[in-house]
Amino acid sequence: MVNFSIKDVPEELAERLRQRAARNHRSLQGELMAIIEQAATDAAPPWRASVSGTGWAGRPVLQRGSKSTEQIAAEHRMRFPEPIAAGPSAVDIVRAERDAR
Repeated sequence: MVNFSIKDVPEELAERLRQRAARNHRSLQGELMAIIEQAATDAAPPWRASVSGTGWAGRPVLQRGSKSTEQIAAEHRMRFPEPIAAGPSAVDIVRAERDAR
């Protein structure tokens, strides 16, 4: 066995790792081990989707599980930092429907 130590981890990053561990029902140590195991066995970076051919209209078909929900959401926020339409949000529409009952 080998021990690793990472110094000067920013508190914000450490907190995100703790939250990820909690979502996956692991200790922080267990989550870090899972991340290291995945990184050591993956040929491609975990944030890059794997293309398994082309599908309808020549669009690439992504393999299931190639990106996490957090990664997809972060990419979407980077591509669309501002709301596209000034119309009501989905939350507003659902709330109005619920309140109308």
